[in-house]
Amino acid sequence: GQEDVGKNGLGFANILITRVLETKSRRGTAPTNTTMAAKNRTMQGVRRMDSNQPGQEDVDNYLPSFKAKFAGPSSCDNVVEQAMAFVPAVTHTESRLVEIQPLDYLAHPGAIRNLSYDEMRDEVLARGEGRVLEKENDTILVDTGTFTGRCPKDRYIVDAGAAHDNVDWGAVNIPLAQASFDTVFNLHQTRIAGMEKFYVFDGFVGASKASRRAVRVVTELAWHHHFCTNMFVRAKPEELVHFKPDLTILNTRAEIENWKDLGLRSATCVALDLNRGLGIVTGTEYSGEMKKGAFSAMNYYLPLQGIMSMHSSATVGPDGDTAIFFGLSGTGKTTLSADPTRFLIGDDEHGWDEEGVFNLEGGCYAKMIDLNPVKEPLIHAAIRRDAILENVVITPEGTCDYMDGSRTENTRGSYPTWHIPNHEPTGKAGHAKNVIFLACDAFGVLPPVSKLTTKQSLYHLVSGYTAKVAGTEQGVTEPMATFSTCFGGAFMPLPPRKYAELFQKKIEEHGTTVYLVNTGWSGGAYGVGKRMDIVATRAIVNGILTGEILESEWTSPDRFFQLSSPKTLPGVDSKVLDPSLAWEDKAAYEATCEKLSKMYSTNFGKYQSDPFMADLADHGPGGKALQ
Repeated sequence: GQEDVGKNGLGFANILITRVLETKSRRGTAPTNTTMAAKNRTMQGVRRMDSNQPGQEDVDNYLPSFKAKFAGPSSCDNVVEQAMAFVPAVTHTESRLVEIQPLDYLAHPGAIRNLSYDEMRDEVLARGEGRVLEKENDTILVDTGTFTGRCPKDRYIVDAGAAHDNVDWGAVNIPLAQASFDTVFNLHQTRIAGMEKFYVFDGFVGASKASRRAVRVVTELAWHHHFCTNMFVRAKPEELVHFKPDLTILNTRAEIENWKDLGLRSATCVALDLNRGLGIVTGTEYSGEMKKGAFSAMNYYLPLQGIMSMHSSATVGPDGDTAIFFGLSGTGKTTLSADPTRFLIGDDEHGWDEEGVFNLEGGCYAKMIDLNPVKEPLIHAAIRRDAILENVVITPEGTCDYMDGSRTENTRGSYPTWHIPNHEPTGKAGHAKNVIFLACDAFGVLPPVSKLTTKQSLYHLVSGYTAKVAGTEQGVTEPMATFSTCFGGAFMPLPPRKYAELFQKKIEEHGTTVYLVNTGWSGGAYGVGKRMDIVATRAIVNGILTGEILESEWTSPDRFFQLSSPKTLPGVDSKVLDPSLAWEDKAAYEATCEKLSKMYSTNFGKYQSDPFMADLADHGPGGKALQ
């Protein structure tokens, strides 16, 4: 088999399956019908795992042996590593990027593709990756290990090809040499090649067929396969027959020993090669890295097609009015989109094209901390069989203690969109009538709601403000302002201006009204004031969606932020609507306003070299355009 490996390195799995059959024949053991059935099914890419899988015993018996069986004189240890050695490296020429293709994972005898929910459940439990919470509607509970959240400082993008000129490089989009990416990618492929069992999810990112991308996620853990099935758009059987991935993400327990030599910060590496449509998740088992990797890729591809991509939730009313909620984690995107009077399009990632707004996902990934069945009944009810809970603390009685953040404040639950009864099954709706920017202002000085002009909208979109509060991260002892481009800077590869221009085009074309809503503190900063009650916030959002807020009388723009507020709104204390009235210490209020205003201005100062962006600065905090 050595010469065949040399000629056909990319087809190593086909070689291995064929050779094991030939070897059995040469040994006088003819291939059985079950063996041939397994070969045919894997080659067709439709292999499914069940207790009576034809050929499964042959796979189990011979996979460990045929790696050693065909080893030849080489520095590699076995045929799999030899195959890996013949994967051609990508080289950047003057004119183009020479592409390679990932291996044919479905041809590997250990590949298990697109399991059903019951099959996934059995796999997770059989492998000891999670447990069933019988008192919580048979939901599966898992632990993500060392990392309970994303690793933004270990997130990289390959600096090559078109991406070299397109990506907004810096502390968020960290460049990685292509050779380093290929080294880590091949570590994953080598590990996969040697596995007796791994999981392949084939589906889509995007509910719009015009712009969706076919995504393949290859995982070592069964519960990661389950997560992908929850979160991505699931393919129909007929769509799998000739499935060809546009984006392939590998997530295994491969280990990087020489990470310093590769220019990495640590042995954790979450990276994208946007030119070739490849992704890797290394050194972390936090599942959100897979979905955010695919989202980051779409935030690159879609805007280059003239389609706005958004870190947002979205709903549509009975009359077809679409609302978009932008916001960073913890600001209320998922909570406010779970509205029993409207239909859920999606809770986190969307696109906006010539047809309207569409979901990029097929599920929801909600924060579980402080989940309250009274205030968030739809989300609470969605935690049932086929959902996955991550890092939630369980009481001795076997129930979830959603108030306990001792493991992490970032407890999570993933579930398919259909767990929300009033979901929009197509994942699509018309153009947005209202857009709401959600900011959790822990300084307590932003109004609960403000109506924005077009240029204010662009300013606040690019700023993407929210705040961290004391106790959520080590070293945070007072409110800390966070500015994240488009309320999702960690997932936005392109320069902010690209997203701002697309957003401006959309809201002007469709007469969309934009609001800034503070879901944070009122009457004082964190530690003094109180968190805006979810009931009051829902009343504000309801006033926006019904149009009732437009009938209110508005204040003049304030001198710190140039924001106007409604003087009255049903369901909301008028004293709360004006932050200056909610604070008892007026001097402290003005000092805090000044402090936050300067933070806004300092952050936006980095765009002053761009005339388009510099013009927006005069419409934000510290500006004079509306005075």
